[in-house]
Amino acid sequence: MNTNGNKINNYCKVLDKKYGLDGTPKRTEFEQNAFEFYSGLVLHEARKEAKITQSELAQRTGTTKSYISRIENGAISPSVGAFYRLISALGMRIEIVKPIG
Repeated sequence: MNTNGNKINNYCKVLDKKYGLDGTPKRTEFEQNAFEFYSGLVLHEARKEAKITQSELAQRTGTTKSYISRIENGAISPSVGAFYRLISALGMRIEIVKPIG
């Protein structure tokens, strides 16, 4: 993999060096922040694709526009139940599959 002219052979080593080993407080915080950012990005893109506003999504899910905005900006992570309601309100679904092997 080539990123910005730098060769990366093992991204886990990069994370280990920058944030500490898996399970350390700094690494756990980084992973939580990354998850919140990614969840927000998924929600934002799905909402835009569905062509609805934050206010409309909030109304459909019984939340507030501010709550939707904070999720989309990666400031907070919705509970599992709230995430399912949001995804459902966007006409999407989540599949949980067992890996092969």
